[in-house]
Amino acid sequence: MRLILFLVFLFACTNGRAQTNVRDTTVAMFAVQPSYAQQLPGGDLAIRFGTNSNLGLGGYRKLRSNFLFGFEASFLFGNKVVEPGILSNVLNSAGQVVDQSGVMADVFLFERGWTAFAFAGKLFPVIGPNPNCGIVFKVGGGYMRHKVRVQTQQNEVPQLEGDYLEGYDRLTAGPAALAYIGYHHFGNRRLINFHIGLEVMAGFTESLRAYNFDTEQYNEPNRIDLLSGIRVGWSLPIYRRYDDSFHY
Repeated sequence: MRLILFLVFLFACTNGRAQTNVRDTTVAMFAVQPSYAQQLPGGDLAIRFGTNSNLGLGGYRKLRSNFLFGFEASFLFGNKVVEPGILSNVLNSAGQVVDQSGVMADVFLFERGWTAFAFAGKLFPVIGPNPNCGIVFKVGGGYMRHKVRVQTQQNEVPQLEGDYLEGYDRLTAGPAALAYIGYHHFGNRRLINFHIGLEVMAGFTESLRAYNFDTEQYNEPNRIDLLSGIRVGWSLPIYRRYDDSFHY
């Protein structure tokens, strides 16, 4: 967040004079983009999780040639853990988890994770009210990380805390790739700026936990974790302004 704010300030200070005609001129700009995506898992990730939400924040630089490059990070969260039996060996004969006081504990499983990518792409002004709108293709590379969050609410369950938790949380991470195609809109009056598109993430990951307590097996070394969905968001552009005055 500090890096993004610094870059916004830097571009604002650098490009802060004269006027820019967005309506009929291809302009350079820097844009900050908060976004949201609903994603479907694929590959090995579909064995563990259901659909998830994704909150993203990024920034990119668009050149006058309509090439763009930037970075983005996102937070993954969901409440659909579909992998069976994760807590099987801490359940009693009645199928309940009991805390250290002998009371039935409320235990919930959630999906948590994050991604970070650097990307490059190009905008093709084939549609929109001005040459700064159009279809955007971009590809990127980065990092993906996810796990099962085991939440015990108000109960103290020693077998699901501390180092023991590492045998159940399925912490996984590794390099990842990104592909996106969508429409980016920048209004003539600079008030309505949005983007929507199809996004695919592919993580070439491995488990960071050597052993699972529930399956009593070592984890497989290589995974392919896929996420795909529709991403929508708002763009906060900072246009580069060009000095069109005459000096005597």
